Amino acid sequence: MEFLDITAILLTLAALFAYVNHRYIKLPITIGIMLISLIVSLLMIMVGQFIPAFDDTAQEFVASIDFNEALMNCMLSYLLFAGALHVNLNELKQQKRIVALMATLGVTISTFAVGTAAYYIFGILDVHIPYAWCLVFGALIAPTDPVAVLGILKTAGAPKSLETKITGESLFNDGVGVVIYLVLVGIATTGIGNVTVSSVAHDFLLEAGGGILLGLALGYICYKMLKSIDNYHVEVLLTLALVTAGYRFAMFYHLSGPLAMVVAGLMIGNHARENAMSEQTRNNVDTFWELIDEVLNAILFLLIGLEIFILDFSTPVLIAGIILIPVSLLVRYISSGSAVLLLGKMGKEFTPGVIKILTWGGIRGGISVALALAIPKEAGDARTHILVVTYVIVIFSISVQGLTLKSLISKALAKNK
Repeated sequence: MEFLDITAILLTLAALFAYVNHRYIKLPITIGIMLISLIVSLLMIMVGQFIPAFDDTAQEFVASIDFNEALMNCMLSYLLFAGALHVNLNELKQQKRIVALMATLGVTISTFAVGTAAYYIFGILDVHIPYAWCLVFGALIAPTDPVAVLGILKTAGAPKSLETKITGESLFNDGVGVVIYLVLVGIATTGIGNVTVSSVAHDFLLEAGGGILLGLALGYICYKMLKSIDNYHVEVLLTLALVTAGYRFAMFYHLSGPLAMVVAGLMIGNHARENAMSEQTRNNVDTFWELIDEVLNAILFLLIGLEIFILDFSTPVLIAGIILIPVSLLVRYISSGSAVLLLGKMGKEFTPGVIKILTWGGIRGGISVALALAIPKEAGDARTHILVVTYVIVIFSISVQGLTLKSLISKALAKNK
């Protein structure tokens, strides 16, 4: 199927599901689209039991969409830039310690804790997955998804300081998570003997450090160009070129494209917004990127719901996924709590209930599914099982955590009054 055909179908489905959600269900748009697409997919699978050709056509269409390619090499750059564009840099600086701890040490702890727990849970259920691949699962499920988090926090009503903590962590932790994921995939496929501490450090510095530096350079160049003109048509086009070409440049030279886009977005959203844009330009840039954000989010969450067509569910693996939901939340609670307690002893003050909110606000989304799909075919059954478990956790995280986060924040704020 041609690219434009796939795009036309996805846009049409996203628009129809968004309409149904807004007209009748009235959930947050991303969650509503995902749940409707999930329900429609399940109904189509049921119909396919009686009309096999119907199910085969649907599976063929979903299988023709490379989810990993679509998200990691296309949509993610625009979504991260759009999200970073509205983060206040001064507020982020005030939360830099907790954001840095959770985006580095928190992700590392979660990777090994969840991976080890998964290994024993799979073993008890007689699902055979090598320990190295369980650690890969730990790495892909550890980072919170900035796309899911940003979309849900818009309606959650969190205090600005708390929103900045969650948003800041989610924007930066995927850079660390992806590096750990790539290292562990290398170990699982070629053996630990081919991976050294120096190679890991080199990869981290090259990808994460290089991505940050590239983001700074691209952001500065774009800032100077924006400052030299006052024409919102050209300025919107410059930001679009920055994201499209900048991300591809980063990926070509094996730098962290996500981190580059986050840093560039922070620069344009703060320094350029204050010093290089007229009010008319600010309004048009904001409107353009909000529209990009909404459209791509709609397609992304639609795809998450449709992915059920290509999954091979089995009862033991499904049970493992359900058990690993509270396990991943417990690990998140411990890692978040450790960071808060450590900084609390250093004199940092936090809102009461912050650990619970950080735990429940650690939403997993499309990035985890994309990384699971990117596991090499050489992993065999481990790839299939990890993808199913990842999908179960992501669906729970987006639907249950996403729908109840606002209520949890409201209760926490009420207790503080």
